[in-house]
Amino acid sequence: MDWETDTVVGSCSKPCGPLEEYLIPDYILKLDAQQVLVDHAPSCPVLVFVNFRSGGQLGSRLIKTYRELLNEAQVIDLSDDAPDKVLHRFYANVERLKFEGDILAVQICRTLRLIVAGGDGTASWLLGVVSDLKLAHPPPIATVPLGTGNNLHFAFGWGKKNPCTDQEAVKSFLGLVKHAREIKIDSWHIMLRMRAPNEGSCEPIAPLELPHSLHAFHRVSSYDSLNMEGYHTFRGGFWNYFSMGMDAEVSYAFHSERKRNPDKFKSQLTNQGTRAKLGLTQGWFCASLSQPSSRNIAQIAKVKIMKRAGSCWEELHIPRSIRSVVCLNLPSFSGGFNPWGTPGTRRVEDRDLTAPYVDDGLIEVVGFRDAWHGLFLLSSNGHGTRLAQAHRIRFEFHKGAAGHAFMRCDGEPWKQPLPKDDDTVVVEISHVGQVAMLANQPCRSKSINDPSSPSQTHYSHGDDDEDNTEDEDEWEDGRRKFGAADSFKLPDDIDIAHLS
Repeated sequence: MDWETDTVVGSCSKPCGPLEEYLIPDYILKLDAQQVLVDHAPSCPVLVFVNFRSGGQLGSRLIKTYRELLNEAQVIDLSDDAPDKVLHRFYANVERLKFEGDILAVQICRTLRLIVAGGDGTASWLLGVVSDLKLAHPPPIATVPLGTGNNLHFAFGWGKKNPCTDQEAVKSFLGLVKHAREIKIDSWHIMLRMRAPNEGSCEPIAPLELPHSLHAFHRVSSYDSLNMEGYHTFRGGFWNYFSMGMDAEVSYAFHSERKRNPDKFKSQLTNQGTRAKLGLTQGWFCASLSQPSSRNIAQIAKVKIMKRAGSCWEELHIPRSIRSVVCLNLPSFSGGFNPWGTPGTRRVEDRDLTAPYVDDGLIEVVGFRDAWHGLFLLSSNGHGTRLAQAHRIRFEFHKGAAGHAFMRCDGEPWKQPLPKDDDTVVVEISHVGQVAMLANQPCRSKSINDPSSPSQTHYSHGDDDEDNTEDEDEWEDGRRKFGAADSFKLPDDIDIAHLS
């Protein structure tokens, strides 16, 4: 099969140097391995996580090549071992070695970098694991694009096309990882709460028939601080985007079709074509003739925002023509487009809008009328309908307005049943800390702390946690953790091929 691949991502290659600079000795990775002496600590030790079946057979080829070049134990096949187990073992062993006075373990822990090869869902899976570990110095993460959209990868300069898998290409990528710069990005917590229905279920319905990205959205346990008697509460996290509406419905149809016919989805180009065809059949290019208003966001939910930490909630006007709302953290959506764009001076002054920084504690809220509106992104100054920038956003669903809503986090969609007799259904998104990414050049993601970024006088990220008022209510404990450690475990009967 012919694959559309890139030999080297980014604008230029970087020297890989000796492979010893990336190696981690067995005894640091395995509890029962014999300790060895090394001449010097590696300058860029890496742990590599690969979704075995992502990109057709590219995942398996990458595993083979990385294991030929590195220590086999530092290249993890995600179909065999979940990342939370791997990292728990690694850090537990490092702590033991540090206690015994092992200087090498300390140096490797300090300079460790992670590589994850897969789509947006796989990358978010690892981001969730690292977030939940609550490390004092979490390792930064580089991404290898093996999915269909690869939005997160593209946002940090790692490209959109599937990579080559030969040794020279992998060495070139290692060189880029070694020279990549760290950039912090905001993490976002999402919570959904509704009364327990009298009949039927409100469990999320995913194409995989389990919480859609393993960690990203699941029901809280009865012991969770967010649990409320008589209610169903779900929580999750995302780093790129949350969307609701027609785009999520098309994505859900795509993932469902891929589950039914996995053999037809082994090419990135074919996957993109199939998604476009589904957009046509789902009515994304034209309004539904039977129930045109039922697909408009304003018909099913009221939207409220908190513009800054500690400010008051205020209602956000959603035009009735908007059929999809995207809450965007990174400037890459739907194949690398930037729906927010860069507001002009007049927009900044009139509406208090800024460029889409990835670490400013604000999320961009963008609306789309249909796919034709989305195609406007292809123009040089194209963007969606800029609705707001917010520190928190809340969707309050109208009673009986819809039997379900389609939602999507970081490329992974699900169908959310809604009780028809409940007027308390709420989805709330709020800022909760940051994680570290590795950025290659050219990097589309911009930091508010970058000297080249325009100065921002109206908002200081450093004040996020100092002026919280009564609105930082019962959601507080949940926002400080993704609380998904148990859901990282991959069920035996689930094929990881269906995770992007």
